[in-house]
Amino acid sequence: MSLTTAAPPAAPPRPPRVARSRRRDTDPRQTPRWAIYVPLALYLLFTLVPFYWILLFAFRETGSTSLFPWPLTLDHFSTVWNGAGFSVFFRNSVVIAVLTVFFSTTIALAGGYALARFSFRGKGIFMLMMLFTQFIPGAMMLIPLFDIFRATFLINSLWSIVVAEAVFQLPLSLMLMAGFIRNIPIELEEAAWIDGCGRLRGFLATVLPLLRPGIVAISSFAFISAWNNFLFALMFLNSQEQFTVPVGLSYMLGEYSVDFGALAAGGVVAVVPVVLVFAYIQRYLVQGLSAGAVKG
Repeated sequence: MSLTTAAPPAAPPRPPRVARSRRRDTDPRQTPRWAIYVPLALYLLFTLVPFYWILLFAFRETGSTSLFPWPLTLDHFSTVWNGAGFSVFFRNSVVIAVLTVFFSTTIALAGGYALARFSFRGKGIFMLMMLFTQFIPGAMMLIPLFDIFRATFLINSLWSIVVAEAVFQLPLSLMLMAGFIRNIPIELEEAAWIDGCGRLRGFLATVLPLLRPGIVAISSFAFISAWNNFLFALMFLNSQEQFTVPVGLSYMLGEYSVDFGALAAGGVVAVVPVVLVFAYIQRYLVQGLSAGAVKG
């Protein structure tokens, strides 16, 4: 007598596969790509056309009407640098910008540390007053500043622009630096104090290396503001040997004629330092601003 095993039950039939479309289903609430790229392209075109135009006039030969600067010429730069005195204007602007960055950053470090680490009477009112000063335009301070600089014999001196720019940059620099230092744990300094460091040495050893993004952020704003400042330089400087680049550009506009090639070359000379500064600091700028704007 033979035993037979029962056959396993048949598997249920698989449902037929539905062919999937290679095109992903789009969310009707999602913004179409053209609605993003078209405005960005228009904005980029609106931004780049003035730069191309100034480069066109700077490198194009005089009298040419071509939309492409060919053949290239550096005659306009030679005229501006040597003939119009832009070498002197450039040097004056560099001196003003560097000194403004040094004084505003140094004072902002000391003041920001005091605001972040110490509690004293009137601290809130002081910070509020610093904030209110940002609403005062520089044009309203021309007459008081002129009287002060005249009494201190700083008229027609580069120091007048350095002092004015450093003072106007201090409120924002103090607020940013205080916020940045506040985000650094005080335990780092306390560990340095335990190891025998004083407050100054502990700050230099533990806090200052972590302040690089904040220092870069406030220094960049101070540099760009001092480099591009026109109003103070126009009012407080009255000799050509003390002119800065923006003032020198304004004097290139003649009453009856304008040398567009030389004017464009001067504009390129004025733009290049700012572009180089931003190319170097762009990796630190956003980090410094975000860290200084958040309260720890």
